[in-house]
Amino acid sequence: MSDTWNRRLAAAAVALMWWYEGFWCKVFPGRADQRAIVEGVPLLPAGAVTPLLVAIGLAEVALGVWVLTRRRPYAAAAVQTALVAGFNTGGLLFGAEHIPEPGRLVVQDVAFLALIWLFAGRSAEARPAPAAAREAVATA
Repeated sequence: MSDTWNRRLAAAAVALMWWYEGFWCKVFPGRADQRAIVEGVPLLPAGAVTPLLVAIGLAEVALGVWVLTRRRPYAAAAVQTALVAGFNTGGLLFGAEHIPEPGRLVVQDVAFLALIWLFAGRSAEARPAPAAAREAVATA
C-alpha cells in the first residue's frame, strides 16, 4: 500500500470518528448518555444543554473537515488532543455513572490519539516545503 493511500485512509478514519461523535452522537439524533453527561456539568442551565451539545457536535464535524484538508497537521493534532483530553476529563468528572466502561473509553482514545499524531507526522512530511524554506536550504 502506498504512503499516499495510508495517509488518506488514516485521514478518513480520523475524520469519520469526529463526524460520528459530532453529528450522530450529539446533533442527530444524539445519544442519551452524552446528553446526560452534559446535563451533569455544574452550573450549566438546563436550557443550555441542547445548544451546547449542538455547538460541540458541529465543532467536531468541522474538526473532521480540517483533518481532511491536511492543513497545519500538528496544530490540528494538538487541538484534537486537547479536545479528547478535555472531553474525557469532563465526562469522567461530571458523568462517570453514564460511562459504562471508563477504562475502555480511555484506552480507545489513547489509540485514537496515536492515529491522530501518526497522521499529523506523515502529513507534515509529505507536504512540500514553502518556497522561502526551499530557497533557504538551496543557498545554505
